[in-house]
Order: sequence, then C-alpha cells, then structure tokens
Amino acid sequence: MMQNHGQQLNKTKRFRTLLVAALSLGYGLTTGSYAAAQKIKPPTTPAPITPPAGNSAFLVGHAVGTQGYVCLPTSTGASWTVIGSRPEAILSARSSGRDFEITHFLSPDTNPNKFAPTPLPFGSPTWRSSRDGSVVWAKALTPPVASGSDASCPNTGAIPCLLLQAIGSKPGPSGGRRMSQTTFIQRLNTNGGSAPDTGCSTSTDVGKQALVPYTADYYFYAPKR
Repeated sequence: MMQNHGQQLNKTKRFRTLLVAALSLGYGLTTGSYAAAQKIKPPTTPAPITPPAGNSAFLVGHAVGTQGYVCLPTSTGASWTVIGSRPEAILSARSSGRDFEITHFLSPDTNPNKFAPTPLPFGSPTWRSSRDGSVVWAKALTPPVASGSDASCPNTGAIPCLLLQAIGSKPGPSGGRRMSQTTFIQRLNTNGGSAPDTGCSTSTDVGKQALVPYTADYYFYAPKR
C-alpha cells in the first residue's frame, strides 16, 4: 500500500510539473505572438506626415471605403468639395493572432483632449474597433503629401496621404483601450477617392453628391514604451 501511495504521489508531481511547463509554454507563445503582432514597421515617409519622435506604430489597418463629395457653387460655376472630410471605410486589421475590423466614419468627438479644436466641428474622423469597442477621433495635420510624389504614397491621382493627430478617445464598454491609446494616424498608400472629373461645373449641378471608392493603409501610433 505504501509503495502504491508513493507511486501515486510521484505521478501527481510529474503531472503538476508537466502542467506548469505547458502553461508556461502557452504563456510564452501568447506573449511572443502579441509582441510579434506589435512589431509594425511603417514605410519611410516625408517629414510632414511622419509622427514626432517618441511614437511607434502598434497597428495597421487596410481600408476599403468611399470618400464623399458635394457640388457647391463657386465664383465661376461649381466644383466638387469634400463633405466635411467625410470618409466611410472598413479597415481589416490583425493583432495578437486575431483578425478584426475597424470602422472608419465621421462622428462627434464626445471626449475631446487638449489637442481638439475649439469649437469642435460637427463631426471628426473616427475609428472604432470591433474587437473591444474602443474609439479614437483625429484631425488632419497639414500639409498633406500629394499622391504619386513618394514611395509611401505612390498612386498618382489618388487622395493625398496624411498625418492625423488624436483629438479625443474613449475606451470600449468593457474597458478595452486598443484604439484609445492612439496618438497619431498615418493614411498611406492611397488609391482612388479623388473628386469626379465631371458632373459639377454649372449652377444646375449644385447639390449633387458623389461617393468615390478608395483604398488606403492606416498606421496607428502610440507612445513608445
């Protein structure tokens, strides 16, 4: 009986040792995957659209969406004007081995920070994570970089490439902060999205609207740790 009891204790110890090792390995793989997911390397960009030192990219999203325009009167007739910088897009992203989406749209900044303009615009470019519900609002900084003028913005005739600064953020319903840690956003590798060449030239065209398809890569930055 004593021998059997000793054998049982040895088996239990071996099981515990294996369990601890397995958990440690799993933790290492998980944290390793998370660390690997954070190693985002954006392309080299011109100075006007490069985030300040002290920020590093933690996420990239590949966007498919539309840019909105409205035909407004001018002194010589009419021309297409961006609708309040209005984009609508879905970004496909991946982090920690999981795919998720980021919705990009225009909405009121309900939690502005010290960089928010005064007064606040009726709506600001917004990014919301489907993974944790966290949100960031941002404003475009000037000047932009014309498409076709740099390797990070190679497609001539597309909407320009931009650097945007976070002007507000909000954690998700359960406290998730993936997007709300954002300090700067780069819009790079744009394709499409420019105003139509026709359809807005005379007073009779005023009021027309157009949604022009575009794609782009968005790089999200946070303070270096």
